[in-house]
Amino acid sequence: MSEIYDVAIIGSGPAGLQAAIHAARRKAKTIVFGKLEKSALYRAHLENYFGVPGKKEGKEVLEIGLNQAKSFGAEHLPVDVVRVEIEEERFAIELENGKTISSYTVIFATGVARRKARIKGEKELLGKGVSYCVDCDGFFFRGLPVAVVGNESAAVHGALTLTKITNPVYLVASGLKVSPELEEQLKESEVILIEGKPEQILGENEVEGLKLEDGRTLPVKGVFIEQGAKGALQLATTLGVALDPENMTYIQVDRKQRTNLPGVFAAGDVCGPPLQVAKAVGEGCVAGLSAAEEASKRRRKDEV
Repeated sequence: MSEIYDVAIIGSGPAGLQAAIHAARRKAKTIVFGKLEKSALYRAHLENYFGVPGKKEGKEVLEIGLNQAKSFGAEHLPVDVVRVEIEEERFAIELENGKTISSYTVIFATGVARRKARIKGEKELLGKGVSYCVDCDGFFFRGLPVAVVGNESAAVHGALTLTKITNPVYLVASGLKVSPELEEQLKESEVILIEGKPEQILGENEVEGLKLEDGRTLPVKGVFIEQGAKGALQLATTLGVALDPENMTYIQVDRKQRTNLPGVFAAGDVCGPPLQVAKAVGEGCVAGLSAAEEASKRRRKDEV
């Protein structure tokens, strides 16, 4: 796409939507990616929140927030982001539908990733053939048979990526939940789609196979568990964003929600506890304002 955005926000939870509201109010061309139902708040409720009496359904709060962001001019695409790359003074954001968006700044606000599938043998063989990141560890399985477990965009994109590294690549999924464009890419690829559910990862000192619930066993040496959409940590660390040095669990930011990479910001649960809506909204506000300011500088420089 030729259109260039000022602020691209990955995540449509409280932090992402608040960032969108403040960035758009600053007249920054803003776009938000993500599905409301993927937010942890969507099926929960809001309580003990400033200015909100009693309980409020999370779904309703998110819908109100999205409409507020749109009222100020922000755009929303309910699709997953599968890759972010630095492209000179801008960022190329690849979407699950195959399109690529260009933006001067990026805000990571996807919440805390929930990647584990809780398969028997998963914990014991983690780091011995079990991985949660194709982009991080795929290279180590060059020439070896591998399987990807998951039925959403992260799994399909991971399987497609692995076909460039090794063969065969199995995708174990129980009902795909991806865009038609990504599903078409899968059909045209060398990925072997296996309809079913994993039961056990086999092996003692290393992965030796993946047993399915129907009794079949895939003779693989690697199992990548890619649940849901790609989380902020996976997208961010692949880009080069630094994590907190103590636990390497959250994205490290300063008081303006800036990461170590110029033009990249983060807000909400991805930045660490307390994992509360109030904190997410506050950080989203700061990130939106900071990103809009940085984007304005970059756009002026680009137009000279």
